[in-house]
Amino acid sequence: MSGPTVRFLGGVREIGGNKILIEDGPDRVLFDFGPSFSPRVEEFYRDYLQPRSTSKAKDLLEFDLLPRVPGLYSKEALSDSDLEYTEPQVHALFVSHAHADHAGYLELVDPSIPIHVGEGTRALLGAIETSTRMKYGTHPWKVFADRAPIRVGGIEVVPFPVDHSIPFAYGFLVRTGGGTLAYSGDFRHHGPRAADTHAFFDAVAHEGVDALLIEGTRAGPDPRRNLSEEGVRRGVDRVLADERGLAFACTYPRDLDRLATLYAGAVAADRELVVSVRTAHLLTQIAPRFPRGTLPIPGTSPGVRVYARKKLTTQLWERPYLDGALSATDVRADGARFLLSLELSHFAELIDLRPPKGSPFIHSMSEPFSEDDVDAHVMHNWLKHFGLTFHQMHASGHASGPELLEIIRATGAATVYPIHTIHPEALEAAGPSVRLPELGSTYPLAHRPGPRRGR
Repeated sequence: MSGPTVRFLGGVREIGGNKILIEDGPDRVLFDFGPSFSPRVEEFYRDYLQPRSTSKAKDLLEFDLLPRVPGLYSKEALSDSDLEYTEPQVHALFVSHAHADHAGYLELVDPSIPIHVGEGTRALLGAIETSTRMKYGTHPWKVFADRAPIRVGGIEVVPFPVDHSIPFAYGFLVRTGGGTLAYSGDFRHHGPRAADTHAFFDAVAHEGVDALLIEGTRAGPDPRRNLSEEGVRRGVDRVLADERGLAFACTYPRDLDRLATLYAGAVAADRELVVSVRTAHLLTQIAPRFPRGTLPIPGTSPGVRVYARKKLTTQLWERPYLDGALSATDVRADGARFLLSLELSHFAELIDLRPPKGSPFIHSMSEPFSEDDVDAHVMHNWLKHFGLTFHQMHASGHASGPELLEIIRATGAATVYPIHTIHPEALEAAGPSVRLPELGSTYPLAHRPGPRRGR
């Protein structure tokens, strides 16, 4: 196949797992590299049955859950596998944002392949790696600036910030010697940085791209309300205004916009937001990259405290946050002072907290797939046992189905490939430009006839 091509190695009819390979002559650039949240994975690995840490690539390759791409993986990752190691044949890997389904397999990549990330994403990855079991490996990290072009051989990549449920997310314009494409990464139109998303798609329309690779997480059946962050805040205010005891909130630990909303709601209700040690570490590392006062910093900002779970051992990174941290006894004794941000994995703390019956539980998460999921049935069993009152309020990290259709039509892309969705066919309503990709298939990136814009 002559000319530049696009190959879909993941993210096809599944949520997450995006792995997009762009080839132009000798130059090969990969966009995102993480696991998917799809039933295909759960056919083999689920709950405590996971790939072995000593042979992760081998175990995933066994069931074709990793693409067999020569020159991508490290020699160590392929040790004892049936895929032979070869010298790197991928010349750069771009990460759109720090969610696990886009960056979670970086540890398997050959350490000589440059990893291109935004400055904020690099900081997030570092904070996540310190405070969790996630590992990203050793690489030549290349930090890019917003809208500043990066050359990889004959390919030019321009990163544009977009709004998402984790900060420092990007979409990309990719210019080759035989056409231009846009890759959206994950995005939304209704968050605090919606203007960034609008600016990216304006640039895509101006460029007159040959192909648009667009995430469609919420394409198809989607009964949820399309709340904005302001809508979530109003809901939090309503719950706290009527409550005189301990209140709980549950959100994704890396949704810093939501943590800012919960913090503002707590302060307005004359409460303190109480966060986990892990969240405290993330806030401390990332808050200085936001405008002053946007995010609370434990130990510095008023109105934010740290909750200390009982543990047999503590990690070195945890210790700075434990001075003055609250125990379950502290929180239980003066519950009306606090809004406790309880992570899903910490539900067992309710046994020590013993909240009064009817205490509010603000569930501020609802995406169908996430690295932080817990079975909804299990969660409601806990809430029922302790008599907590469930309140659902969440601003999605993804654009709604109608928004996606509008965006596709507005960009005027010659060909549109829906990815990161289990319902790609729902976007065919946008017009004949929509083409449903096949996993592992390669597609040409050809010039459209006639004059091109934005060049």
